[in-house]
Amino acid sequence: MLLRRSFVGGVVGATLSATAWAQSAPPKRAVLMNYADLAHAMYGDALSGARRLRDAVVRLVADPSQESLAAARQAWIAARPPYMQSEAFRFGNPIVDEWEGRVNGWPLDEGLIDYVDTSRYGDTSDENPLFTANIIASTTITHAGKTIDVSVITPEILNALHEIGGVEANVTVGWHAIEFLLWGQDLNGTGPGAGNRPWTDYARGDAATGGHTERRGQYLTVVTGMLVGELETMVANWAPDGAARKALTPRGTDAGLAAMLTGMGSLSYGELAGERMRLGLILNDPEEEHDCFSDNTHNSHFYDVVGIRAVYLGEYRRIDGTVVRGPSLSDFVRAAQPALDREMRARLDATLAAFQALKTRAETIEAYDQMIGEGNKAGNATVQAGIDALLQQTRTIERIVGALRLKVSIEGSDSLDKPSAVKRH
Repeated sequence: MLLRRSFVGGVVGATLSATAWAQSAPPKRAVLMNYADLAHAMYGDALSGARRLRDAVVRLVADPSQESLAAARQAWIAARPPYMQSEAFRFGNPIVDEWEGRVNGWPLDEGLIDYVDTSRYGDTSDENPLFTANIIASTTITHAGKTIDVSVITPEILNALHEIGGVEANVTVGWHAIEFLLWGQDLNGTGPGAGNRPWTDYARGDAATGGHTERRGQYLTVVTGMLVGELETMVANWAPDGAARKALTPRGTDAGLAAMLTGMGSLSYGELAGERMRLGLILNDPEEEHDCFSDNTHNSHFYDVVGIRAVYLGEYRRIDGTVVRGPSLSDFVRAAQPALDREMRARLDATLAAFQALKTRAETIEAYDQMIGEGNKAGNATVQAGIDALLQQTRTIERIVGALRLKVSIEGSDSLDKPSAVKRH
């Protein structure tokens, strides 16, 4: 469970005189505009990747084969890094927060979307009456006494069913709905292997498996097109005249800097260290991994860390190799407290190293869901090292908040703040 930890900054340590700081620090507005440029570039790269994914999905549905399924899966994986880096713009920017659930909602009850192995998944849920509703196999869905026509899968229908009944696990759209449709359930627990949906789930005629293959193709095509549309919207929001960019300064440039630090701190602490990592480690539950169908979680975590780093340093390397760079939060902090900036850079380096080790282990030894398995001392330790680095990084972010005399609320997590309150399965 995410909580909010309010942090009001005061003076931390010695500071430069106001005159000296003003002479050496970049203008706050310049820092914020570069921050917006980074967001525009990251979402732009995510959009480019999503368009390539859409093209691969079109080919898969038109000509199903093992090769076209593998190509679509690879396109999904390739599109994730820029999007995950953009998560550093969450929490501090309401426009992003109000939108994010439609593109990266997680975790999801996949039985709402398609067939599942109920011997592993279950067939009922006290929390979700649509736990196994199976949109793909249905022409109508009944919820709260109302019958919903799903005979034709459209964006309007999928949006209407998304988080229906206030159940956050009723995810029908976004990256993870697409991931499930490409990989299927991961039935391996904490053993090796990802989801293994056969390409014949999209085939026609005698080769077809899984039932309703044309509707499955229709769902996959529609939901991938919706992802492209959502990312187009967010790219426009960060363009020079975009709403998200304009929202950075109306309450003053200090509020804009607070938004930057809110995003960095909340992603570091409550979201990544807490909900996405420590919770799964407490429960030793493979379902508590972010990219759980594809076993791509190590990359998602790694690029979250890269995104936090990009925001602080004011620099992002685009997928075409060009670099977006400008006045940074690091420049601004260094002008006031050089030692604190050095500390933050050292924390960022340590976190990146810890997550590089996690990524390397996932690519050479075992997947992330195996690392968090009960009794896996080496795997658990690798994950915990990443958590510890994030916690240290967050402490320094809080020190920066204090040095800049800002007011920031950083998201917390029961898994970190009240472990005894974590509900065990």
